[in-house]
Amino acid sequence: MSERTERALLAAILALFVLLGMTYSVIVPPFEVSDEKWHYPMVKHIADHWGLPVQEPGVETPWRQEGSQAPLYYFLSALATCWIDTSDMETVRHLNPHVDPGATPDGNVNLVVHNPPLESFPWRGTVLAVHVVRLLSVLMGAAAVYLTYLIVREVLPDRPVLALGAAAVHAFTPMVVFISGAVNNDNLIVPLCSLALLMLLRLLPDPSGFPKPGGSRRVPVGRYLLLGVVLGLAALTKSSSLALTVITALVVVVRAVRRRSWAEFFAGGAATLLPLLLVAGWWYLRNLRLYGDLTGFNAFFEILGTRDIPADLAQLWRERYSFAAGYWGNFGGINVPMPSWIYTVLNTVVVIAGLGLVVAAVKSQIQKPKAQNGGIGVGNLGLGVWAFVIRHSSFIICALWALGVVVPWSFWASTTWSSQGRLIFPVLPVWSLLLVLGLSGWLPRRWGRWAVAAFALFLLCLSALAPWLWISPAYALPEPLTDAQVAAIPHRLETDFGRAMRLLGYGLGTELSSASGGAGGVEPGGQVEVTLYWEALAPTDRNYTVFVHLLGKHDLLVAQRD
Repeated sequence: MSERTERALLAAILALFVLLGMTYSVIVPPFEVSDEKWHYPMVKHIADHWGLPVQEPGVETPWRQEGSQAPLYYFLSALATCWIDTSDMETVRHLNPHVDPGATPDGNVNLVVHNPPLESFPWRGTVLAVHVVRLLSVLMGAAAVYLTYLIVREVLPDRPVLALGAAAVHAFTPMVVFISGAVNNDNLIVPLCSLALLMLLRLLPDPSGFPKPGGSRRVPVGRYLLLGVVLGLAALTKSSSLALTVITALVVVVRAVRRRSWAEFFAGGAATLLPLLLVAGWWYLRNLRLYGDLTGFNAFFEILGTRDIPADLAQLWRERYSFAAGYWGNFGGINVPMPSWIYTVLNTVVVIAGLGLVVAAVKSQIQKPKAQNGGIGVGNLGLGVWAFVIRHSSFIICALWALGVVVPWSFWASTTWSSQGRLIFPVLPVWSLLLVLGLSGWLPRRWGRWAVAAFALFLLCLSALAPWLWISPAYALPEPLTDAQVAAIPHRLETDFGRAMRLLGYGLGTELSSASGGAGGVEPGGQVEVTLYWEALAPTDRNYTVFVHLLGKHDLLVAQRD
């Protein structure tokens, strides 16, 4: 592949991602993205007061647990929207008290009660501010896609096709696009962690010898300082980045040992640690002073709530389907899923890619020429292990970063009801790399690239169709009934509820009504479909609960739907 073709394909991937992200940001109604209804109030609070909230468990706030999150994303979003009058936030952000947080056959998926005139274009007030932050998030997401390309290019310098493939897999994963078009601090932590990972990879010793040809033996203090700044910015965005500081320490040690240089060890460590503490140290000291905890997670957990019984590995394994759906694409408040067959296909691809990684590893060992001395003897065992580490250092660093996110996430998910796949997005470059490497591992190079391209194209189709096939219909208002449809209502009632609404009648599902004489029956564990026909009489400022109760003998409650 020529360099010109490579650049053109990368530009096309980035352009398509931005187009998709902007489409999602416009199509998805305000606050109908997981946690956006809490993330945006943090932006507004900072834009209004230029200060951070103090978390008080038991005190209801519009930002809830997100007030415990590190503030950089919210601060940047506040800078972008501070010129907008958002005094109408509580009107726009009218929380739906009857939302179904999970996927149910007849679920009420709306996280908020929508007011179409307030949300229609041209945007204004809070709706305008939300869309501005969403656009900013799309640009952050595009930076993350580009960094995935650079990271894979660094790890596999002779495989530009896989670098493009990894960037495409990252860019076109439906959940990635969905979150990128939303107010969510994941949109900043992913590019910052990716940038730090790229800088670490470029600091690694060269497998063929150190220093690199033409390179200097001086300590690259400037590169260390810049890395420290990026690590500080990441730590000031989300605590899930903190494992990178440990990996950074490991890279500094490896460089120092490889160069036999104490100067590298002390100067590299200090030059990285100092800017990290200057940029983010104040935030963690603030948490320690206010909450007695460096991360502030104790206040976070008190507000969010935790599981009654911590989940063990078996329980987390049982939640693997919802975890995978949350990685590939489960929209809204994790309650607007794609068809189940799509998850089956995507999860099958993951299994195939996992096996392909094993195949690729075996191939590399078979094809690797034996050492001229016939192998590594017992006396050279330590040297051989060190040579192995240096030769595969890029993969080892990527694997350590993946573990640095997954292991803390497993403890997090065992404590809270947050076993969502999107929470491991900070490692998107690594997941994308492993997917394309595993898919291509089964085949010769010329065929492997087509397998990667086919998978990326499938993801692109899903991302392009999701707003129109699943997201938009989930929030579409029902069409008003025609006179003929009103006349055809099976069971007429004409019952008014105050002056707000009228129940015109109801209909029963075919399973029940088609039985002999229309009486029918349903076995225990079955479903009864009930359709209610409503007429709105006047605007109302109250929330109404509609409930259907199924009564058995002696009017005992058998089932209910509220």
